[in-house]
Amino acid sequence: MAFNSPKLAMAELRHSSSLGSRASSSPKKRDDDSSSTNSPLIISENQLDDDDDDDNRHFSRDRDRFYSSVSWWYQSKISIPILSLLILLGFVSIPLVWNHLNAPYLCKKDGIVLRCPRVKEAPSLWENPYSATTSWKSCAERRDGVFSDVEIQCGGLGHLDLGLEAVGHHVGMKGKEQLVSMMVKAEEEGEWTRTDYVQEAAWKWDLPPENETTGYVLIHAEGGLNQQRIAICNAVAVAKIMNATLILPLLKQDQIWKDQTKFEDIFDVDHFIDYLKDDVRIVRDIPEWFPDKAELFTSIKRTVKNIPKYAPAQFYIDNVLPRIREKKIMALKPFVDRLGYDNVPPEINRLRCRVNYHALKFLPEIEQMADQLASRMRNRTGSSNPYMALHLRFEKGMVGLSFCDFVGTREEKAIMAEYRKKEWPRRYKVNNCGMSTAVLLIETSTLNLIRISLCFAFLMALFCKWGMQNGSHLWQLALQKRKEGRCPLEPGEVAVILRAMGYPKETQIYVASGQVYGGQNRMAPLRTMFPNLVTKEELTSKEELDGFRKHVTSLAALDFLVCLKSDVFVMTHGGNFAKLIIGARRYMGHRLKSIKPDKGLMSKSFGDPYMGWATFVEDVVVTHQTRTGLPEETFPNYDLWENPLTPCMCKA
Repeated sequence: MAFNSPKLAMAELRHSSSLGSRASSSPKKRDDDSSSTNSPLIISENQLDDDDDDDNRHFSRDRDRFYSSVSWWYQSKISIPILSLLILLGFVSIPLVWNHLNAPYLCKKDGIVLRCPRVKEAPSLWENPYSATTSWKSCAERRDGVFSDVEIQCGGLGHLDLGLEAVGHHVGMKGKEQLVSMMVKAEEEGEWTRTDYVQEAAWKWDLPPENETTGYVLIHAEGGLNQQRIAICNAVAVAKIMNATLILPLLKQDQIWKDQTKFEDIFDVDHFIDYLKDDVRIVRDIPEWFPDKAELFTSIKRTVKNIPKYAPAQFYIDNVLPRIREKKIMALKPFVDRLGYDNVPPEINRLRCRVNYHALKFLPEIEQMADQLASRMRNRTGSSNPYMALHLRFEKGMVGLSFCDFVGTREEKAIMAEYRKKEWPRRYKVNNCGMSTAVLLIETSTLNLIRISLCFAFLMALFCKWGMQNGSHLWQLALQKRKEGRCPLEPGEVAVILRAMGYPKETQIYVASGQVYGGQNRMAPLRTMFPNLVTKEELTSKEELDGFRKHVTSLAALDFLVCLKSDVFVMTHGGNFAKLIIGARRYMGHRLKSIKPDKGLMSKSFGDPYMGWATFVEDVVVTHQTRTGLPEETFPNYDLWENPLTPCMCKA
């Protein structure tokens, strides 16, 4: 029967449930409804049509659900490889991101611009960014006869051939052959690299007995205190390269300094020898068995003079070492900048840092006096205050040697011209006039042109004679040097730069300088803008300094240490003093600011009459954001003394 079909049964069930849930509007209608419900077998055609529509909708919904599930399955097949690739890239990128987040603070050169990482902290007048001060640590120190763990992490000899050569001098040819065979075996087994074995052998160098040394080396350390300091560091390194015994270096009198200071008058000899006892054998004097000590200073046979500037380590092994083996004792002179930086093994550069920052200590009385000066600078206001150290290189000798033109009267310029002519006659004499006249005479062919040329030559000669008297013939050279940033900053220029950087008038400034050229008149702008300006003479009594006046280098050592301990160090011109200070402060952790003004850019700003103060301040601040002694990437032929980062410092 029709009503027994499942379709009708479902329709009846739905219909009955819908009726039970609705209320009728009138009694008559409720009676009609009740009569309809009392006849369950009676189903209208409209109700059947509604049921057909419901079933069609259900079927369509089921079909759509089926197709969507099939589509999702196909999409998932495509998405799974993509998802897997994304997960793989995520795993690969995690170490890269982690390394980037934990990378040490390091500034890199972009042409002539130095790019440094950005930091969130606000800039400080007295300290470098915190991340810059915690990224690197010193690793050249040596304790208890062995290298520190940090240094071993940094690596030893990097140049393999030179490393083997150096090791060969210490272990002998047989030991060297055994070392090579061990390296070959290790490389085949994949355990160690050659560099590892060279490093291991280098770390275990043993000093031979005195009678087995290759010979004795004596050097003459010329120049001022800081140039002598560099020469001493190089002497230790050269002795290490050749496995020679170093005789305590002689501090040679300089024509400018005119000082007869001996090594023991300025440095702690016992500490120097003891600290380096595991690196180089050092003796205080020429051995007694040597017949004539004066021969070392006069005999050409006992002197090596053909050492080029910035010579590689291999040069000493090939050229100097054979002569030392033959003569047993040799003097090396001149010895200014006679050892390179990037053409020697890293371990040798690290040894130079060890000498400079750890072995070379001033005498205790110099150290104590410097501590007192630094303490007085920090308590000048009645409470603890930071202080700035200013290395003002504007002495008469420096001004004359620079051959730059400075503000002054005609009389001052004439006096300076006479001084330059007397001290540096070859540099003072310029033959541009004669050269131009000769060119004119050569190029002329007619009689009239020759007459004109002779008249012009006569006028040029008069002009040159007048120019030679007041130095005006050097003005063009002076202007070019100033544009290139090769002229020392005047005291007034330094004052303007410091105020533009934001240092207030109350800043406590220690001035490390000789007698400033021009006296108080030249210093007046600086003292007006920064009245709290003092020197070591103003911080001490005459009696306190009398003990140090016997040696000029002792007074220079006091300035060196007070500048080294300052919160901010500002240099005004290049030189060994400034670069040694900046390098030492970097080696101490980069926390202390060391400002190196951009003199070339400043010369343009000072020479622009239309530049306002706000623009000048912006230029100064932006230019010197990265010129504060930050961790800086080294470059070819870098200066080890100003930037010891690569060979002498390791990641913290």
